[in-house]
Amino acid sequence: MSRIESFKRALDEKRAVKIIAGIDNFDSEKVKKVVKAAEAAGASAVDICADPDIISMVREITSLPLFVSSIVPEELAHAVDLGADAIELGNFDALYKKGCAFTSNQVLNLVKRTIELTLDTKPFFCVTIPGELEISEQISLARELEALGVNLIQTEGHFSSEPSNGVRGLVERAELTLSNTIELARNIDLPIMTATGINPTTASLAFASGASAIGCGSCVNKLDSEISMVAVSRSLVEIAEKNASKIAELV
Repeated sequence: MSRIESFKRALDEKRAVKIIAGIDNFDSEKVKKVVKAAEAAGASAVDICADPDIISMVREITSLPLFVSSIVPEELAHAVDLGADAIELGNFDALYKKGCAFTSNQVLNLVKRTIELTLDTKPFFCVTIPGELEISEQISLARELEALGVNLIQTEGHFSSEPSNGVRGLVERAELTLSNTIELARNIDLPIMTATGINPTTASLAFASGASAIGCGSCVNKLDSEISMVAVSRSLVEIAEKNASKIAELV
């Protein structure tokens, strides 16, 4: 089974866990720690930035399916040549911190350009839908992406510099992405990956909201030690596996 087929199987079984090193994480040593932790924990995939050196390094150290994220179509096309198993237009959340914003038309144009550049290879293609769009606009965009042949939709929430403390803060961080997941799951057939604020506290809520996958970044990549990264990643994988088991029992 190829790497991307392995990820697709996890999607079908609603147990996919993607560990995100970060679209703006260009520290090769930190990326290496995240990738090694993800593999040790049994994650379904890892997501990294579009830096060619980092892509090449990661491709050499792991057999995990490799997602590369960027908002630049040319970078995504080049990532495929360097060994990416999947490309992702998005992970916009990191860019909001810098004052960037994206409209549905901007996302569509970037997607169309990426498809043009990858016609020969036709990689697995995931697109993040900007979480700040009105939900009706998100649904409309998701349907257009589905018609274009996109393979996976990723939802997101919003960046907050002053979240509440404790569990309340964790849930608040994920509230928007969870509600977006619920609405999109009701209106499209594409599998959905829920990201932003997804961690061991909120992961089960993401699956209950209709996600087939979770994308988890800061709860892993902000940790100091690889041991801690493995422990958190493993807890996420266990939650995903329990979700798959529950679904299997109902079939």
